[in-house]
Amino acid sequence: MPHLPAAWSRRAFLATTSVTTVGLGLGLAGPAQSAPCAQALSATDEFDTLRLRWVELALGADYDPATEPYAGRLKETGELARGFRASMVPADTSLWPGQTFDPPAGITRSYARLWTMTQAYAQPGTGLTGDEGLLADIIKGLDHLSAKVYTPSTTRYGNWWEWQIGSPRLLLDIVAALHDQLTPARRTAACAAIDHFIPDTILGSYTGTSTGANRVDLCRSVAMRGVIGRNPAKIALARDALSPVFPYVTKGDGLYADGSFVQHTWVAYSGTYGQVMLDGLGRLFTLLAGSTWAVTDPERQIILDSVENAYAPLIHNGLMMDSVNGRAISRGYLAGDDLKVMRSDHFHGQGLIAAVPLLAGGASPAERVRWNAMVKGWIERDTTAPILAARQLGVADLSRLQAVAEGPEPAAPEPVNHKLFASMDRAVHRRPGWAANISMASERISYYECGNGENPRGWHTGAGMLYWWNAQRGGDQYTDWFWPTVDLYRLPGTTVSTKRLADRAGGEWGAARPAVKWVGGASDGEFAAVGQHIKGLGSTLEARKSWFCVADTVVCLGAGITSTDGVPAETIVDNRMLGESGTNAFTVEDRSRPRWAHLDGHGGWVFPGGAALKTLREDRTGSWNDINTTSTTEKRTRRYRTLWLDHGTDPTDASYAYLLMPGASRRTLAARAQDGDWLRILANNATRQAVTVRSLGLTAANFWQAGTVGPLTTTAPASVLVREGRAQGRRTATLCVSEPPRTGQPLEITWRHPVRGVVAKDSSVEVLATGGTLRLRVAPGTAGASHSCEVTLS
Repeated sequence: MPHLPAAWSRRAFLATTSVTTVGLGLGLAGPAQSAPCAQALSATDEFDTLRLRWVELALGADYDPATEPYAGRLKETGELARGFRASMVPADTSLWPGQTFDPPAGITRSYARLWTMTQAYAQPGTGLTGDEGLLADIIKGLDHLSAKVYTPSTTRYGNWWEWQIGSPRLLLDIVAALHDQLTPARRTAACAAIDHFIPDTILGSYTGTSTGANRVDLCRSVAMRGVIGRNPAKIALARDALSPVFPYVTKGDGLYADGSFVQHTWVAYSGTYGQVMLDGLGRLFTLLAGSTWAVTDPERQIILDSVENAYAPLIHNGLMMDSVNGRAISRGYLAGDDLKVMRSDHFHGQGLIAAVPLLAGGASPAERVRWNAMVKGWIERDTTAPILAARQLGVADLSRLQAVAEGPEPAAPEPVNHKLFASMDRAVHRRPGWAANISMASERISYYECGNGENPRGWHTGAGMLYWWNAQRGGDQYTDWFWPTVDLYRLPGTTVSTKRLADRAGGEWGAARPAVKWVGGASDGEFAAVGQHIKGLGSTLEARKSWFCVADTVVCLGAGITSTDGVPAETIVDNRMLGESGTNAFTVEDRSRPRWAHLDGHGGWVFPGGAALKTLREDRTGSWNDINTTSTTEKRTRRYRTLWLDHGTDPTDASYAYLLMPGASRRTLAARAQDGDWLRILANNATRQAVTVRSLGLTAANFWQAGTVGPLTTTAPASVLVREGRAQGRRTATLCVSEPPRTGQPLEITWRHPVRGVVAKDSSVEVLATGGTLRLRVAPGTAGASHSCEVTLS
């Protein structure tokens, strides 16, 4: 094993060992460290160039292995590899004891361990760098898997993903890194296995499991099979098969124009499958850039746009909001994870953040500046799970992130805005010091997803769950063992029947969807009216819920709450996790129907006119295995403060009203409760819900059917937001409207207010009248999006 100087690039090490690489000038890492023993090696042809580029993307380059965060990560890789090497015992049905080939997840885990051993061999600072005995054991493991299971003679069984995505990705990474140490016969065997399990026909049509993120993963393996097998047709096939991923979709899997990302047809999945897609495309764009097979489809710009349009709005201080993490919310600590890393909202956020610098190589200079500023801000603000210490990230990702952290761009702060993802029934509201996220369900988007033994009790995560994070203690609210310990019948913000449900109620893979159309809202980009027609999963419960998202408050209204299940129906005002033994002071106004409540370190709630509030502080114990059969059985206890409104058994037309005020003090809450003029509830019933806040110039309404409330009239179900203000010395107003049910019928809106003239409007809006009233017509068939018209007032 060669002696390694303190400052030593991976490139230099590989140049003095038998694993060859080449400097590719990708601009993805920091400044090169000194490499006095290095000899420049050149790729012999384009296939070698691409292979070496891929290895550099995977293993990193131009970092100092003696400094953090690299030194600790490299040492850990070496320690893991040493343990795997010692425990490897090839047998007919396994390569490691306890990792049997049936189910096929054992095959993927075996390749994952061989990949860790490969990294320890190929990277500096692992303690096993260039170890010939380790190399021999890696090859022995590859030969065993090739002979026993991952071979053209095997008929696929179990989960398709392991055969077509999980195992081939890892196998090809190993073969690329160890290419010159493997005989041509071994490389040929790997390519033959890929051809068997991922036939060309799987990329022939954009259907089934070959869509969205899955399609990108399949193309990744086919492209690398082409590189390693020196087969230009395979690379061209993979490149061309990416094109169906790029365009915006209007149903099913993929990216939508409003930034939504859906996988499995019905599931909001920006945080996990979306991350896989973004990471995979970043790698493939970089791999093929400047080559014969460069990705030149102009619609690739949609993917670049998605960084800011689809993904960044769902990242808060480094975490990816759990409403878009699908069944992955149930994973926590996986029993088979050798790293023992918590799969939390921060885990998913860090994976996506690491993908942004990868994609940046194909972005414009202006995009790179903005992206670097965002990434730098997330790195600086994530103190719950620091990104540069994230154990799931290898040195390649860490070096790219470190380069951004040390770059010249100033860190971007958290934005202040509202983003409505109408196509996946999600909304994100951001204000100074806090953020909120609403998770809903409709005939288009499932209540929840379960499958493969994961998330069997996520029943009510789409029943109006209201996540929120404040500046005081927000980063770990849904991170710290929340999902296995929270009462899953009392998720914050939801209105539910307390009827007990079976595991996997409604079916797997997003099959459970309510027969409702009206879910969505209207937004001007800062404030919003959001609404959901609820029909309970496996119950008779029906309700209308609205959230009016404004300056320091989310106004929460519920009406028409009706059920005949023979059990109580409840609205869960909140369910705050307090940690293992939190003693946060909880204060409720001292009266029979309190008008406000405060939780120290979190914020509080206001109940206009008072409410029959019920509260509970309890310790709850659970394991991740309770909600995921592949996760640890270890049990932990967490403390909760729950607030709810009991609508009684079999309620008819019950209602509620409360204000969520993140970070608010007791004094602020008491003052808001006392100020009867701040909020006026214009209507709260099963036909319409509406509010006005005069100090904000706001009037907002959700019309569940055509009608009139206050100054607004609609000819069909609609969501309407009106903001009055001043611009350039003139009184102005902006009216935003949407048609959440998407009936395709014409919609007209009347606002009874003197209007002088129209300043600007969307092309989908037709002005029918001005003067004493403003009357608009919105073009039908516009997919629930918000449409706006700005006017000057008399």
